[in-house]
Formats: sequence, structure tokens, C-alpha cells
Amino acid sequence: MTQAAVTTNEDRWGGGVCPFDAGWQKVMMWAFIIGDGLLFAAFLASYGYARFMSPNWPNQSEVFSIPFIAAMTFILITSSATMASAVSAAQKGDRAGVSKYVLLTIVGGTAFLGMQAYEWYHIIHEGARLGTNPWGDPLFGAYFFLITGFHGTHVLSGVLILAILALRWKKGIATPMGVEMGGLYWHFVDLVWVFVFTCFYLL
Repeated sequence: MTQAAVTTNEDRWGGGVCPFDAGWQKVMMWAFIIGDGLLFAAFLASYGYARFMSPNWPNQSEVFSIPFIAAMTFILITSSATMASAVSAAQKGDRAGVSKYVLLTIVGGTAFLGMQAYEWYHIIHEGARLGTNPWGDPLFGAYFFLITGFHGTHVLSGVLILAILALRWKKGIATPMGVEMGGLYWHFVDLVWVFVFTCFYLL
């Protein structure tokens, strides 16, 4: 019995089937997530080094409204919960549930982007630019716009992807696998923001 099981597992890696029952879409999505995650990690590591070496790094509480940033974070984490509900509804065949939860996720992502745009407006109005910073080390402004802007483009991409997914689901074109792929991307974007929020705004 054991030998049969071993033979079966070896056959699964011989071609013609997907290891661990993961389709090519899921494998490619995980490859993207890992690669993009390493890029974000490099940005944050570079930011940490610059901050550690700077004698004149600004105090975040003097620059940002931490309660406002916390509200942004809460909205994004809540949207991750609604996206998980959409994936669960898709697996159960609940078409109305998928449409509802994907729409709520889009609303949450859009609200986050609106709040981030307001934060950028405030920081720019105070005089921060890519090469200047009224609170101290000019690298602070460069890292702020780079890291939050790069993440913001991911959120915007996610909102557009989910909007297309919602339309395709309504037309009966999208599949539960498509909803799951959208969920994987959205959870990744939310997880990255948790690290950005912790490293850039709290520590």
C-alpha cells in the first residue's frame, strides 16, 4: 500500500498533472507574490538602513496623524475580510454573495485610496517633495512617496482587477478560481500594508 502511494506521488511529478492540485494560475500568482514581496522587503530594508544612519530623521507623530493612518489600515484589513467572504461564497456557488462581497471590497479599496490621496495632499502642502523634507532628512520624503506610492499603485490595480472580476462574474464568465486569484492578490496587498504601516508609521 505504501509502495503504491509512493509510486503515485512520483507519477504526479512526471508531467501531465499539477503538483499538489495547484493549477498554473495559482502557481503563477504565487510566483508573482513572492517576487513582489521581495521587492517590497528590499524597499523597507533600504528605508530602515537610511533611517538608522540618519541623525536627523523626523518623528512620525509630528508628521502624520497616526489615528488617521490607523483608520486607513482598518479599512484595508476589513476589505480583506470581505474578499475572503467573496472567495468562500464562490466556493459555495453563492453568486449573489460573491457580487456583494467583491463590491464591498472595491468600496474599501477605493476609500483607502481616497484617504491616501488626502494624506499625500497634506504632506505635499507642508512642503515635502522627493528631494526635500521640511521636517529633517530629505530622504524621508523620498522614501515616503516611493513606498506608499508603490503600494498605492498595487491597491489601484487591485480595485481595477476586482471591478473587472465583478463584471465577469455578473455575466457568468468568471469562475471560482478567478475569484480566488483575485483574493490572493488582495490579501497580499493588505499584508504588505501591515508591514509598511508598522515599519514606516509606528517604529
